[in-house]
Amino acid sequence: MELEQINAIEKATRYGRAEVFRIGLAVIFLAGIMLYVRSIGADAPNMVMLVIAAMIGGYMAMNIGANDVANNVGPAVGSKALTLAGAIAIAALFEASGALIAGGDVVGTIKKGIIDPDLIGDPDTFIWLMMAALLAASLWLNAATYIGAPVSTTHSIVGGVMGAGIAAGGVDIVDWAQFGQIAASWVISPVLGGAIAALSLYLIKRRITYKRDIAQAARHNVPLFVAIMAWAFATYLVIKGLGKIVDVGLLPAIVFGAVVAVFVWWLTKWLIARSSAEVENSKAGVDSLFTYPLIFSAALLSFAHGANDVANAVGPLAAINEAVLQGGVAAQATIPSWVLLVGALGIALGLALYGPKLIRTVGSEITELDRMRAFCVAMAAAITVIIASQLGLPVSSTHIAIGGVFGVGFLREHLKTTYRQKIEEIEAHHAGADRAIVERLLKEFDEASFEEKGEILKNLKRQNGGAAPISKSDRKSLKKMYRQDLVKRSAVFRIVAAWLITVPLSGLLAAILFFTIRGMLLP
Repeated sequence: MELEQINAIEKATRYGRAEVFRIGLAVIFLAGIMLYVRSIGADAPNMVMLVIAAMIGGYMAMNIGANDVANNVGPAVGSKALTLAGAIAIAALFEASGALIAGGDVVGTIKKGIIDPDLIGDPDTFIWLMMAALLAASLWLNAATYIGAPVSTTHSIVGGVMGAGIAAGGVDIVDWAQFGQIAASWVISPVLGGAIAALSLYLIKRRITYKRDIAQAARHNVPLFVAIMAWAFATYLVIKGLGKIVDVGLLPAIVFGAVVAVFVWWLTKWLIARSSAEVENSKAGVDSLFTYPLIFSAALLSFAHGANDVANAVGPLAAINEAVLQGGVAAQATIPSWVLLVGALGIALGLALYGPKLIRTVGSEITELDRMRAFCVAMAAAITVIIASQLGLPVSSTHIAIGGVFGVGFLREHLKTTYRQKIEEIEAHHAGADRAIVERLLKEFDEASFEEKGEILKNLKRQNGGAAPISKSDRKSLKKMYRQDLVKRSAVFRIVAAWLITVPLSGLLAAILFFTIRGMLLP
């Protein structure tokens, strides 16, 4: 009996022990930052401020890893192309590699140019402002991760800088036109990402899964879709992932992407031809062909994300480092290697310790993702960024990815409902007929290709004197009756609400923290 009680106690405390272990590793990481930064500049004035800022920067980097990285690997995990452990390992490696290799040597001290640093003449005030912004963004990301809401880390730091900036220099310090563009991205990013993901999935269905011979259609079309994805990712990687190392224009990036796409098309066609006998004539058989493209997309998205979004953690930290060591406020700051390392290791550690929760949210809690759907979400992320960057549209990678998941989910709802309506039309047209005949006709309709289904419905309409078998009002009723909610509405509302409050909440929190820090440090 005592042994059973001990086992029950151990089982009940297992979660608590795991949580203590995670917190312990995070504390060790922050303590390591404190000791290292203290050792490299012991005699510098305001060194205590730099040590504190470095720890906050490490905390911010961990929150980026815990929250934002899920968008890159969540669809691959949800579709079972990657295990959770495999996704974490790949993302941690490529996020850190992107930050260290392509994170850049120089970073803008004010993210997105949201405030004018020239209006903050006092270096101490600037340090307090950036510390408040960084801490506010970190706390909000931590809270969003806790409630399972993937939010934009860029918007979090923008809100923090804006709120602390207003507290330090008044409302005129903010570039409100720039803020308007950022606010526009709340709509542009998910809509554009969702539309491209839904269109990609619809094309795959039309070209492959809606054909009578699915395996044959897959052999012809999968290499084409994979090549398009290869083009998008190669171009995206050159523009966004390597843009801080080599200044490459759009046209060379597109040409490089096209060369990669041709090679990938040839390689994919060859690989599928070799295994053509093993490709099942079913959706499941086609679905398996998208496994490796999904794994590569998760790795490349992680690399590009590490190269770009590490600046959300190291940008303010580099600005504080510049102000402490140089005693001035700069529009741009050099990133020391230790600052970049803090960002890279923090993102990888945050992902490993706290990333699984958001990875599950993105991968499986919004809508069910198979590999074809996840492939479309990943491709939409790359294509949307390319289009938006060239049109000058402000977008958020987080909102694009989640919008892509919403897009494929809502398309599935529409297609399911439409299909049920068509079945009802066939049954209504053959009302009173022998049930065996009706069942045979329904089976033929189900096995027909997309084009053949259209012809079947046209023939029914002709037999009905040109009128549809079901009236428009009945169609509306059927649509309501057969509508299936394949996208979890509670998740949609929770995530959208978190998006809307990210900037104002981070701003308000940053303003409070700025006044608190200033009050503590003023003589």
